Amino acid sequence: MKTNINKFKPAVSNQILVSLAGLLWILVGIMLVSHALTWYKEFTSTGLVYYIVAGVLFGLIIHHWGFLKIVNKNLIRIHLIETKYCLFGFMPWKSYILIAIMMTFGIILRYSTLPRIILSIIYMAIGLALGLSSIRYFRYAIFGKSIYKKQ
Repeated sequence: MKTNINKFKPAVSNQILVSLAGLLWILVGIMLVSHALTWYKEFTSTGLVYYIVAGVLFGLIIHHWGFLKIVNKNLIRIHLIETKYCLFGFMPWKSYILIAIMMTFGIILRYSTLPRIILSIIYMAIGLALGLSSIRYFRYAIFGKSIYKKQ
């Protein structure tokens, strides 16, 4: 019975898992940054540059001290998989719960009374951090396991 179920399991190689993770991260990042840019267009204030800079700076901080740790854990976990693995296994199951919470929080924020200019900083920061962090996934997908042999 187990073998019948396994033939329907969408198993893929490590490289596909890493590429899929990178693609998902960059697409979500692009979506969030595009929302932020749309909201930035609504404002003509001379202080707008400060809001954009704040979003970029927070994005760099989130990327470096937050998301890179998650990416590295995912890459090491995927690196240790020796056989083909489930297509949805590019993240541990706990991460799917975290994504659901983050999506819910994002929707609540979007429909809250929080000013769009503040939301644009948050969306810019998280979107930029996701986009920048996806580069590490793509680098691994292109150069392969050789980037971990040094460690």
